Amino acid sequence: MATRQAAKTTFEVGNVIQPIYTGGSVALENGARILASTLGENAVLTELTTGKNLAEIEGDGEPISTLTITPSGSHLIVCSRSLTMRIYALTVSPEFDSIETTLVRTSKPHATPVVVLAVDRTSTLLATGAADGAIKIWDIVGGYVTHTVSGPSVLISALHFFEIAATAADTTIDRRPKKGSRKNDQDDGTNGVDSKFRLAWGTQDGKVRIFDLHKRTATPVYSDAKRKREAHESNVQSIDYSPEQHALLTGSRDKTMTMWLWGENGWQGTPMLRHELVESVGFLNEGKWMYSAGESGLLRIWDSTTHQEITAKQDPKAEGEAILSTIYLPEKSLIVCAQADYTLALYQVPKAEDISASAGEFFWEPFRRISGTHDEIYDLVYLLRDQSMMALATNSEDIRIVSVKADSGEEGGSYFGHDVALLKGHEDLVMSLDVDWSGHWVASGAKDNTARIWRVDPANNSFECYATFTGHLESVGAVSLPKVAPPEDSEAFKNPLDHPPAFLISGSQDRFVQKRLIPRPSQPFKETTSLRRLAHEKDINALDINPSGKLFASASQDKTVKIWDTERLEVQGILKGHKRGVWAVKFAPLHTPAIQGETGGAVSGKGVIVTGSGDKTIKLWNLSDYTCLRTFEGHSHNVLKVVWLHIPTVEEDPSRKNVHFASAGADSLVKIWDANTGETECTLDNHEDRLWTLAVHPKSNTIVSAGSDSKITFWKDTTSETQTAATEAATRLVEQEQELENYIHIGAYRDAIVLALQLNHPGRLLKLFTNVVTSPTPEAGSFTGLRAVDQVLASLSDEQLFLLLLRLRDWNTNARTAPVAQRILSALVRSYPADKFSGLSVKGARGQKSLKEVLNALKVYTERHYKRMEELVDESYLVEYTLREMDALAPPLKAVKEDGEGDVDMIEV
Repeated sequence: MATRQAAKTTFEVGNVIQPIYTGGSVALENGARILASTLGENAVLTELTTGKNLAEIEGDGEPISTLTITPSGSHLIVCSRSLTMRIYALTVSPEFDSIETTLVRTSKPHATPVVVLAVDRTSTLLATGAADGAIKIWDIVGGYVTHTVSGPSVLISALHFFEIAATAADTTIDRRPKKGSRKNDQDDGTNGVDSKFRLAWGTQDGKVRIFDLHKRTATPVYSDAKRKREAHESNVQSIDYSPEQHALLTGSRDKTMTMWLWGENGWQGTPMLRHELVESVGFLNEGKWMYSAGESGLLRIWDSTTHQEITAKQDPKAEGEAILSTIYLPEKSLIVCAQADYTLALYQVPKAEDISASAGEFFWEPFRRISGTHDEIYDLVYLLRDQSMMALATNSEDIRIVSVKADSGEEGGSYFGHDVALLKGHEDLVMSLDVDWSGHWVASGAKDNTARIWRVDPANNSFECYATFTGHLESVGAVSLPKVAPPEDSEAFKNPLDHPPAFLISGSQDRFVQKRLIPRPSQPFKETTSLRRLAHEKDINALDINPSGKLFASASQDKTVKIWDTERLEVQGILKGHKRGVWAVKFAPLHTPAIQGETGGAVSGKGVIVTGSGDKTIKLWNLSDYTCLRTFEGHSHNVLKVVWLHIPTVEEDPSRKNVHFASAGADSLVKIWDANTGETECTLDNHEDRLWTLAVHPKSNTIVSAGSDSKITFWKDTTSETQTAATEAATRLVEQEQELENYIHIGAYRDAIVLALQLNHPGRLLKLFTNVVTSPTPEAGSFTGLRAVDQVLASLSDEQLFLLLLRLRDWNTNARTAPVAQRILSALVRSYPADKFSGLSVKGARGQKSLKEVLNALKVYTERHYKRMEELVDESYLVEYTLREMDALAPPLKAVKEDGEGDVDMIEV
């Protein structure tokens, strides 16, 4: 949260786009709303349609080995490598914006980690498969084991509950009565399990077995029953069952998918698909189709009768798009695929008429993608004129486009953080991004030594690479585009999609800067370099073009920043002063008012530039003479990014006194600086690792920060709200002060004491209590002298009572004010039971420790006052004795008479 300071700029966390999946298990309940996913040691529950984080369950210190959610969404089961299985009951809020998770049970079901789970359709039975080949079936609500299946010590790789069709049950169930059996006998060891329930499992060595939960017997599935050849030759990764076909479907990493039909000799299989590792299989369209997914990254459909592929032939996708697992929900016609790059791809199951109409050229593509994690984020920029999208350069060769507009609230619609598109083209990690004035043209630089220009047209779902520029010999770490907006009545302003920026500046680890002209759409593109200069002695880290487009700056690891003429690429000046490499540089925007330098004198805002360095400092430079105006210190590590905040125009703010910029560093902090005073306005902390990039919304002033922790934080500017609240609070305080004076003036002690406690005015409170206690006409039967005050003291809240005890502790330490404190303390003790004081609800970090210290201080000083009073009583006896003895020794009392002449005569009485 922002560190708020009075009358200064403040920010608060608005939205956060954070990781939800980093590999491992994913699960989805039948309603297709609650998505359970693995995030390192934690389990995350996400609302699938809106992307809202519903709950995050902390782990036990070990990675999660597997998790699942019951079809009804009532329970979440999480197993970790610590051998622990935790079962949580899930309670969804009425608004479906949060989930309350209650830990129901923790156990260690196996001697080795549980690696696969399965839940039956009724959400009552849970099967756990361990690495040592053991399988147990549990009653989820009861928490006890109903069945135990033992077998070879081979890792269980797949589990699947199913119910065989009624006709099949008639042929597979032995109806002959056993010797000694009794009709309707319920004590047969089946626990009331229906005779149709089965559990199929596959192992790492290719075996497939079918377990009858009623008979408690396991039936092997052989590809060759006579030779007892196992179903597969490698890991069985997926199993499914079709009641319509009474058929099993298994997929294995031996590159086969096999459909098994029941016959007189048991299960007979037909292998298919021998060209990719199969990770997941299943039946579609009432068993008429089958689907498969695996290392190719393709989701394919097969005909169950002919075993021919229905989807069109496609080339395998990139390695990162390999599908590791799938979740199929028949009720929603939805398949969710978990990919190797931690992306969740959502597919809609096609209709038969759609495939028929495609004439054998049906290409099955996901209708939506969810990024489980953006990994390390190197750069980001707002897109479009309304800044409703954002481009992200992550630890990938693809550029991700996400939506950052308000939630639509529509099921399956766009929401904040929704993945819109991927810009594919670079062959290595993208390191830098920039955008033109319109937000439709994006420049990127990557480790493949190229820079690219992208044309973004979401209205027509068009995201294409417009031009590719080569010429650099090493990674392109910085790119920049001019941001000069054309006249509003020009064609370029009205139709920016057909008018790309004039040129691109790129900087590389090869120490060169290049200026490349960008061709118009009507011009043929030629691979030529407009201008190329050796710019620095070390890597170029950052570039920026000034608002007029006539100058640009390059920041380098050689500790310098150079100012260039964009027309001829000639050096105009060099900024020297940083002690380490410079990571960030930014020209002041248009309409920047004059900025006060550290040594005095104002400098036009148009002629300043700010830089951030590895020496932990930020410097503000004068472009007139290339001198440093001010150095900003505050970061504890490298400063990696600097950006200017929105500066209001004269119409928005006539005073326009405050000029601010933000910086981000390797210390994971964002700092807001006042350019005129050099002071930190506030520090923003919501990250756990270094921050590589910042962006500022040009209208709302929202700051976006991102870096190595995969989290994107949107900081809302709350300056106006904070200042309004501070003004209202100050006005209210003045009103209450006057109200207190009025109460005191009219002698309304009850209301005055309540208000003095509320305002925390110890001096006035002491004065009020002193007036009451020392009143010359106390009310009979009152503890304090005034019954109205007794009633106030007897009706204090815990917070007010604790505050009053603090005041009494302070007054009790002074002999002058101790009598008043003792009188009020006596009234409190008489008004409340003893346990009231020991059980006060105390706010703050110290809590009960603070309360104990206050009560102890009151006790110590009260005992001291009591002891002092005892000593005074003892001393009074001595005084009384002394006076009596003096009376006995003194002569008789004589009267004194003065005569008229002034002489005094003594007369005996």
